[in-house]
Amino acid sequence: MKIRPTFLMIVAGLVLLSCSRKLTPVRNNENDRQSQLIFNSIKSFPNNTEFSVALIKNGAVSFIGLTKKDDSIRFIENHQSAFEIGSLTKVFTATLLASLVVEEKLKLEDHIQDYLDLKVNIAKPITFRQLANHTSGLPRLPSNFEVSAVHQSNPFKHYNKRKLAEYLRSEVNLSHEPGTKYEYSNLGSGLLGFELAQITDSPYESLLYERIFNKYDMPHSTSNRETLEAKLINGLNPDGDITANWDFEALAGAGAIISTVEDLSHFALAQFEETNRELTLTQRPTFRVGNKMSIGLGWHILKRKKDLELIWHNGATGGYRSSMALDLERKNGVVILSNVSAFHKHAEKIDQLCFKLMEIIDES
Repeated sequence: MKIRPTFLMIVAGLVLLSCSRKLTPVRNNENDRQSQLIFNSIKSFPNNTEFSVALIKNGAVSFIGLTKKDDSIRFIENHQSAFEIGSLTKVFTATLLASLVVEEKLKLEDHIQDYLDLKVNIAKPITFRQLANHTSGLPRLPSNFEVSAVHQSNPFKHYNKRKLAEYLRSEVNLSHEPGTKYEYSNLGSGLLGFELAQITDSPYESLLYERIFNKYDMPHSTSNRETLEAKLINGLNPDGDITANWDFEALAGAGAIISTVEDLSHFALAQFEETNRELTLTQRPTFRVGNKMSIGLGWHILKRKKDLELIWHNGATGGYRSSMALDLERKNGVVILSNVSAFHKHAEKIDQLCFKLMEIIDES
């Protein structure tokens, strides 16, 4: 499987110029639709925005990096630069669960209450499967999750194990019977990561390193920013000013990971190998959400034209937005990392770009 940075090759085909604050693409290669799409997306965002993109075609990976500086857009080599990946972390948390299931240390239908050292105040049991596929009935965030004016830019920093335990003992309230309805839950994924760490008597970061990062050659990935060796791109708020990174405590499993597109491309390629049993387990449908979407363990499974499917997840924090889509049958995929704020009015363009790039790969 060949991996190659291609930003220099693409520069030869597409020159981006700026004049009087007006962004103008000058095209020398009319077939370079991927670069044009990325250009059209990044021009909507503030100065100092960066896009780092991995394109996967039949198992071969290429990289494109773009940045907007002084109202001009230029190519850069940033496939080894780090970004917060936000809720893409949930795929990794579900993969940790799958690895323990493959090793027969847990079962997907085991009740989470049986592994906690506290009594959860609910009548119906919740299974590990239901935590991983958002059917547990748990809300998006716990009711005692308070974002004060002081910590709005870093909302998860002070939600610790004590607060999570208090919530589970006395405040938890399910919106529906577990296993009957899909309802996206940061709390559910955070609780899954928290509980897996307790069961294995190992910190969440150690589990990631031992079971995923080390195994799949992801040296610049971490859930602990202080240990990061790669260059961390500054996150931006909707106005383009540098904003705080997010620190996760008890709910790290919901969104704490920092990574690079190069590392994520390694993780993507591993998804294509059926010998990676814990990865194939996460890809299997576990609940049908609608006619065009099912949920695996972490991954969303999207129906496409001609009976094709994608596994997909995105992520967003105060200063970053990410999106990752994979066609397992054709071994195609797209990974996008950016420092576009989740709160920017055009943030959804990152997902739109991801799907459009997949369409071009399919057609080529």
